[in-house]
Order: sequence, then structure tokens, then C-alpha cells
Amino acid sequence: MSQAVGVILGSAFSEAIPDAFDLEAREVETEWGRHTLHRVRGTDRPAYVSFRHGLPHRLLPNQIDYRAQAAALKKVGCGALVVTSSVGVLDADVPLDRPLLVEDLLMLDNRLPDGSACTMFDAPSADHGHLVLNEGMFAEALDDQVREVAAAAEAPIADEVVFAYVQGPRSKTAAENRLWARLGAQVNSMTLAPEVVLANELEIPCSGLVTGHKYSIPDRTPPEEDALADTLDRSRDAQLRLVTTLLETLAPVPFPNTLYRFDP
Repeated sequence: MSQAVGVILGSAFSEAIPDAFDLEAREVETEWGRHTLHRVRGTDRPAYVSFRHGLPHRLLPNQIDYRAQAAALKKVGCGALVVTSSVGVLDADVPLDRPLLVEDLLMLDNRLPDGSACTMFDAPSADHGHLVLNEGMFAEALDDQVREVAAAAEAPIADEVVFAYVQGPRSKTAAENRLWARLGAQVNSMTLAPEVVLANELEIPCSGLVTGHKYSIPDRTPPEEDALADTLDRSRDAQLRLVTTLLETLAPVPFPNTLYRFDP
């Protein structure tokens, strides 16, 4: 069986992607529970969409079963995963409503929202090990594909950014946003990081594709409601073009990192 590709999407795509593709819901049983993936019909190789908040949207960020989602993607043979997110922007030089690639990750406390360690290896097993980052959490070969696809889809990547993971479901305070910016973060959100960490532990190459929908810069005047709605619409249109093309053309890549396993 040929390797599959996958894309994890947020609620912004819960209507647009089903309209753009013929999707077949597939319930995947894993040791972590059941997770629904949507197979994209008519592609040259298997392609799957995971709606992280459910379809329709029903789950808050802290209610997502990140392990079941990762295990389901592994079970269908995912060999390339693009994880998307709408983000707050902490750097005034980073544009809104433009696709951004995540080049690095800040996740200071490696934990899932329930307080447990963010790992697939919660108990001793023959498959557990240390994730050794040779390239980082994001696969360069996959990022190169995303850049090429983005240019072809007339939604070019505007910047590469450092992403900070902040657990939800509440938004961040001004003091917290100032702290993240001082630590080097340019964008932040309540998802993406657990998905990327767990996928890497399952040896699934990842790319992080985000779009800023607002500036989360303290003391900066927030946009008017109409302007924010317009920004969200432009952002959604650009990401839809890009995600649609990725699902049609993305190819699996080699896993660039190492799972260091101990001899039995």
C-alpha cells in the first residue's frame, strides 16, 4: 500500500473542505480510542483530513484527543503531515492573512492539556524511545514541498516563524504575550504543538502551516470588528487554495529525525 498524506485542519475549514472534496468518513480504532479521519476520494495516493475540533466543530482545544488522532494517522500509513492553525501574531513585522511556515517550536512544558506528558510513550514498551531532533520538529523536505505548492496556488509563504504553544481554552493575557515575544515567539495558538510532537514520535514527517488572524501585541490598538472579519475572510481564502492543492499533490518524505530505542 502506498504511503498516505494527511492534513490537520481547524474549524475554519469545516465547511469549505467538504464542499471542495468528496470526503469519506472513516472511523479508526486505536489503543487511545476511536478517531474519525476523512479520506479524500479521487487522489493519486491516499490522502486524509483530520478536523481537530470535530465535524461540525464541537471540541475545545483542551478536549481534543491528540493521541488518538496521531495513532489514527499512523494506522493509515501517513508519510507526510501538514498541521495547520490560526494564530495570534506577536511580531509587528509578520503579516496577517498570509500563509506562514513554522520553523521552530516553543513548548516549555511538554504536556498535554490533561497534565500528562505529551508523548505516545506513557508506559514501557518495545517501541518507546527518545525523540532525537536531527532537523527539528519540521521536516525540511516537506517544508520545501509546501513552499512550492503555495507558490503554484498563488498563496506564497510570507514568512517563517517561531511558534509558541499556549494551552487553552482561554486566550492569553497581555503579560503572557509580552513574555512569549521576549522568548522569541512570533506567533502562538492553543493547538498544533501537541500534534507535531506526537506525530514525530510516530515517525511521521511534519510541516507547520499557520495564518495570523489578529495581532496579539500588547498596547497595540485592536482592529475594528469589520476589519477583523475581512482579514479572516482573506486568510481563509488563501489557506483554502493552499490546503486544497496540498491534498491533491503532496507526497510523502523520509522521516528526518531519530527515535533512539534502547536494546531490550
